[in-house]
Amino acid sequence: MAVQTPFYFYDLELLENTLQALTDAVPSDNFKVHYAIKANAETRILETIRKYGLGADCVSGNEITKALECGFDASEIVLAGVGKSDAELNTAISNQIHSINCESIEELEVINEIAEQNNQVASISFRINPNVDAKTHHKITTGLSENKFGIPISEVSRAIAEIRKMPFLSLSGIHFHIGSQILSMDPFVKLCQQVNTLLDEIEEEGITLEHINVGGGLGIDYLNPDQNPIPDFEKYFAVFKEHLNLREGQTVHFELGRSVVAQCGSLITKVLYVKKGATKNFAIVDAGMTELIRPALYDSYHEMENITADPLLGNDNYSVVGPICESSDVFGELEMPITKRNDIIKIKSAGAYGQVLSSNYNLRDSAVAYYSDEQSLNVCIGKEQEALA
Repeated sequence: MAVQTPFYFYDLELLENTLQALTDAVPSDNFKVHYAIKANAETRILETIRKYGLGADCVSGNEITKALECGFDASEIVLAGVGKSDAELNTAISNQIHSINCESIEELEVINEIAEQNNQVASISFRINPNVDAKTHHKITTGLSENKFGIPISEVSRAIAEIRKMPFLSLSGIHFHIGSQILSMDPFVKLCQQVNTLLDEIEEEGITLEHINVGGGLGIDYLNPDQNPIPDFEKYFAVFKEHLNLREGQTVHFELGRSVVAQCGSLITKVLYVKKGATKNFAIVDAGMTELIRPALYDSYHEMENITADPLLGNDNYSVVGPICESSDVFGELEMPITKRNDIIKIKSAGAYGQVLSSNYNLRDSAVAYYSDEQSLNVCIGKEQEALA
């Protein structure tokens, strides 16, 4: 079967090694990890993750349905999202998921009404905006007071007063998420300090919570993916073990996505033309922002490699760009071996927010995915090159 670029390639061995490192790093049974499905929702990926005992973190009703189809237990599924529809809340409540992370006092009223219609008591958590700066890109920061997410920390007492009036809601926890691609542990330490203070205040209200959900956000090494393919999960979990003042029987929950799947996925693309511009060389490839939007959306960096070039020909500088009719359709600039038409470029660290954010803009075909247990990357590339001959 011919293999046509662009395509996604997933290294399942690396994914399993990452999952093993994660589960080995979990310090105790009261630490529970939910995989953030928004990072990558491919069935093969989800089924592999489920084998390692992770729960699921969902931000839509369809993600809940997909998680259930892939074998995740409803009791290990949480739902977040600043604008949940009635249909999504019905899906969560009717399936009796672990918790709905409520993001506003106004949302409490709607969840209570829908739970009453289902004749069930819904387990909810308050998603709190702690006003903690994650020191990450401003478009993926979620824990500042200026962001749309969560109940302001100053409004928690009011939220507690309101929920006491709602018989179909059960407050089981509090939830935080301060941002993504966080590489320093300092923001997580500050988050723990905020959580500890808030726990004391909630206990003064006569409430003991079952769980604390600290979100996710652990970053990966986009600059050196081959040298650092697996994040330091031990260091990450140690922050919460050391700095969180958990009560007897309380569990702490995490929502890790990017750190689990980003490095196992690559976007494989073919050079269509090498164009000599007025000021630079353009390597125009057949993948674009329709297959990996992160560089256009966040100015993000992805390591790239021409994996079919002859290194003996020397190097040159190139701007690697896609075919989409947008000036932002640029993957980046780099020095690489002399590049020619039909060379294959590997864009790394695309396993998170790559395929899941793809689109058919310009009415482009959807890129397919291949997995390392089906055929190696070299075999895929060989088939593609044979089709060109």
